[in-house]
Amino acid sequence: MPSRYHINEEQIAELEKARQNNKDKKVDKRLKAILLHAEGNKRTEIAEKTEFTKTYISKLVSKYCSKGLAAIVESKYGGNHRNMSFSEEEEFLKPFLEAAEAGHFVEVSEIKRAYEEKLGRSFENHNGQIYYVLHRHGWRKVKPRSKHPNKASNEEIESSKKLTQLSGKSN
Repeated sequence: MPSRYHINEEQIAELEKARQNNKDKKVDKRLKAILLHAEGNKRTEIAEKTEFTKTYISKLVSKYCSKGLAAIVESKYGGNHRNMSFSEEEEFLKPFLEAAEAGHFVEVSEIKRAYEEKLGRSFENHNGQIYYVLHRHGWRKVKPRSKHPNKASNEEIESSKKLTQLSGKSN
């Protein structure tokens, strides 16, 4: 491992362009640290400006010089690293969506059972798993508006409104 990685003008231009096109604050901070290194700043100065540790700055610069910009810009987290891809989940939910559009009631327990069968394992300890899948695909819980069992009839409500209006006018 070299004591000092050298970053040429072409790489500096690449870093600046990546920084302009970037929208992630964390990635921007990493790019800034590498650019400060390219300008000749010492690790302690970079650490003060970016709030990174000196060791992390060394690792960042080393990673950039050996693996390129993609190693700095790309996030190792993200995407659908779940049991099925998004399109597979979409395909799985299609029959349930068609049934719902046809006017049938679709229960989550039914979808969960089919999901477990398709994957070949149980999700007893992961109660929210099927709800995450449904949420990703824009499903939501639809239920009828609740009604109180002792609610007055519409006629009683209308007559009460009339009485209230009449009493307000007599003042």
